[in-house]
Amino acid sequence: MARYLIKDLEHLSGIKAHTLRIWEQRYNLMNPKRTDTNIRYYDQDDLKLVLNVALLKDNGFKISKIAEMSRGEMTQKVQGLSDNTDNHGDLIYALTLAMIDLDELRFEKVISSATLKLGFERMMINVIYPFLNKIGIMWQTDSINPAQEHFMSNLIRQKLLVAIDGLFPATDEDPKKYLLFLPEHELHEISLLFASYLIKARNSKVIYLGQSMPMHDLKIACKVHEPDYLLTIITTKMSGISAENYLIQLANKFTNVEILAAGTQVVGQDLELPEKVHTVANIHHLIEFVDDHSEPVRS
Repeated sequence: MARYLIKDLEHLSGIKAHTLRIWEQRYNLMNPKRTDTNIRYYDQDDLKLVLNVALLKDNGFKISKIAEMSRGEMTQKVQGLSDNTDNHGDLIYALTLAMIDLDELRFEKVISSATLKLGFERMMINVIYPFLNKIGIMWQTDSINPAQEHFMSNLIRQKLLVAIDGLFPATDEDPKKYLLFLPEHELHEISLLFASYLIKARNSKVIYLGQSMPMHDLKIACKVHEPDYLLTIITTKMSGISAENYLIQLANKFTNVEILAAGTQVVGQDLELPEKVHTVANIHHLIEFVDDHSEPVRS
């Protein structure tokens, strides 16, 4: 079972460690354990408790009243709030709790409610993306295990696939064509799938190649489909070549295609790239680019 220091709880809940200690002493809110070397730590139940407390407090509950609740009462209050809110922070807390418990039913309820109130695109931008950033922080601090991370990533991936499948094909006779792929050994696909959704929703055609695409096979696909744009995302350090040199290589091999590049190995890295390579800083930047370059829908 995961172990957390009080600083981890602060980082994940947004409640200061000093405040948590006061609540612990005044309300007996948590019961820290100790290692063999007498270091205080907290377990997964403590993390869930603190996340519940943070959500209730953010919604106007006083800590003295929260402390009087049983764990069951607290859980019911939290579930009621997340079922009836369009507050992005509350929804992210609810997803975090679903992840910790590997609770697919809770995930479905949160996503269905958020999508109904916000629409799929806004739900992804305002809830899922901040949540994925939170997962990244939790992963770096060993606050979640691979099962929890994979569980949520695969549920989100399924939602994206269903949403993409529900979109109509481009209605223009000759739509702009985007070929989407990840470089070899790059497996983080959620952002690429959402890019596919955004582009297809804006009346452009998507050729989706997905994860870990060798350059040779990419050339074959480009020859067949003759896309207007290549879009790739580089989030992990590449083996044997820098992201900058890889993108220069793409520009040299695909001379008639503009290239869109995103990911942590590209954005903010001060790379020297050819003019035809466009850095996509964030989702809003991608939406703006596609809107500016898409064909109008014909009535």
